Amino acid sequence: MVRPTHLIVGATGATGKLLVAQLLEMGQSVKAIVRSLDTLPEPIRNHPHLQLIHSSILNLSDMEIAQHVKGCSTVISCLGHTLSIRGIYGQPRRLVTDATTRLCEAIQSNETRDITKFVLMNTAGNSNRDLAEPISFSQKCVIGFIRLLLPPHLDNEMAADYLRLKIGQNSKKIEWVVVRPDTLINEEHVSKYEVFPSPNRSAIFNAGKTSRINVAHFMAKLATEEKSWVAWKGKMPVIYNNGHE
Repeated sequence: MVRPTHLIVGATGATGKLLVAQLLEMGQSVKAIVRSLDTLPEPIRNHPHLQLIHSSILNLSDMEIAQHVKGCSTVISCLGHTLSIRGIYGQPRRLVTDATTRLCEAIQSNETRDITKFVLMNTAGNSNRDLAEPISFSQKCVIGFIRLLLPPHLDNEMAADYLRLKIGQNSKKIEWVVVRPDTLINEEHVSKYEVFPSPNRSAIFNAGKTSRINVAHFMAKLATEEKSWVAWKGKMPVIYNNGHE
């Protein structure tokens, strides 16, 4: 039996490395595009079911990306901007959007009849405009300022909109889920968490908490469990730690 392969970009980030570890623990095969080999723990780095591609996703050619996504059942982007002046205001400002676009174009360029799952890690501060989610006037104002002053937020919005509007609900090659955690925190173990179609609290004025390891667990379920995928494909689920605190 051929083992499904999952391609992870942003695999050395705080959430990405947890996702890689969980997929490997589940017996899955993983490809990871990483800028630095040293940032992955040695047991993961040397795992027999892990293939490491040492590069930045945006430095790869279209042909190279197409080759890397070929044969992958799932492509998961955990990319994000480093929380530093350079990371927030430096280049590439469209890291998440450009990576999402190029990965999806690569999937579409390959000659295959199989559907590829695409999972994008995003943020609860980004609204799903397919659902016209209710947002207070004050939150709209704050989000407007954030959009102008913090380029990473706009990048997250544009990446999700690419999937919503360009790929849409009827693609013959790509199905997608945009995962929206609220305020990210670090925890050592997977705990109980809840997933909702839309935020049930304000990401600005009453933010909840989501542990990175729970986000990784949910994305691993999307990649490997058909029931979870069918429930959330084409949607932008919001994930909170149990109790939302």
